[in-house]
Amino acid sequence: MAKYKTEPLKLWKKAKQLREQYYINYARAHENGGIRWGGAGWSFDAIPTAFGDDMHPLTGEPYAAAISLDSQFASECMAKAEAMGFARDMCAYMRMYWGGMHLNKYLLGGEFPKPAFNFQTQICCSHAKWYQHASKVEQVPDFYVDVSVGAYKDIDADRLNYVVAQLHESIEFVEKSTGRKCNDELLIRAVKNEMRATSLWAEICCLNQTKPAPLDEKTMYSLYVLAVLHKSSQWCADFYEELLAEVKDRVARGVAAVANERCRIMSDTQPPWAFLKIFRYLEEYGAVSIGSLYTFGLEGTWETKPDGTWGPRTTPMQQGIDITTRDQALRLYADWNLSKPLWQQFFDPSVKTDMMKTIVKQWDVDGVMIHLNRGCEGLSMGVMENRLGLAQAGIPVMTYEGNMGDDREFDHGRVQNRVDSFMETLGLKRDFVLAA
Repeated sequence: MAKYKTEPLKLWKKAKQLREQYYINYARAHENGGIRWGGAGWSFDAIPTAFGDDMHPLTGEPYAAAISLDSQFASECMAKAEAMGFARDMCAYMRMYWGGMHLNKYLLGGEFPKPAFNFQTQICCSHAKWYQHASKVEQVPDFYVDVSVGAYKDIDADRLNYVVAQLHESIEFVEKSTGRKCNDELLIRAVKNEMRATSLWAEICCLNQTKPAPLDEKTMYSLYVLAVLHKSSQWCADFYEELLAEVKDRVARGVAAVANERCRIMSDTQPPWAFLKIFRYLEEYGAVSIGSLYTFGLEGTWETKPDGTWGPRTTPMQQGIDITTRDQALRLYADWNLSKPLWQQFFDPSVKTDMMKTIVKQWDVDGVMIHLNRGCEGLSMGVMENRLGLAQAGIPVMTYEGNMGDDREFDHGRVQNRVDSFMETLGLKRDFVLAA
């Protein structure tokens, strides 16, 4: 039975339009006089953006996730990658991107649009090799920023300087690759926009501490992705300003994401994109997935507040810092990115466990669903240590096996049975009126 009022998100259509326009702009960049570049959701996006508003990125992870929703094209891409000798246990996103590139097919139709250059970070075990191969096939220049300098809590001046020096070098690389000069005003604007966007997303996620939760995670997947696409863009930061206002309004009016909310679940890592209906199945139990460290922290930037709570990181602008030079902008930019929550787990799984426990406490989570994601070696690092740490803290945890991009590795019936058992341990029964 419905317990709370609910309504569609007013900005849903705009978010969808922004995503679609992003992929169209990339494909048509050349005919409009712009430049295409390839990279990842974790690339230092503000660097190419400093060369003009007509610099259009294609970030590989959300592009591959979008492919995974098209079962036929996804199968073609993975079959092509495997036929070329790439193993099934490699990053699913990487295999789909490579497959589409080798097929010379673009998700929106036509030939795969070749970038002018590839610009990537190196922290995940697959990232650099992904674009090394792509650059070799596409015969375009590539540049990699090594950010494997340790957890943020251990960052010192030397480690920060190492990253800052690479960012200066990356500007020289883009200048050489494009024939354009870096515009420091555009660089500072882009850095500010990225900080604003990623802090705003964290603030939006904080509103899900409210009962009932104004957003469910399945919906949040379509919202956080805008930052993964182009977080240093004006349109992304401005959209999150609008979204924050709407979610605050939903909280004020008691609008729920799940009308029958009576249980709060947290997930972990990327979901099996082709089977997002598992989140709707949770709703039949009155369970809402309020988010996860992945959804909150893939692009959201956080800090521990003076009272010990987790909240959006305070931007330099909010601190009254005036950014005026290239070096100052790059130094602040490097520090901002090195504090990313999801980068910390590459160095110490206990750091991730502690962040997950913070979310459980602060968002009043009743149980955790951990996806043993065979499709992502990076975000699956230490996942069983995370499960153990949560269980030792008395937090109910379930695991299920799957793959974020390869639907051959997801058994829907088996996972649904595991959900049923987990809900039973939480004392919940299905709402058969809702299920019908």
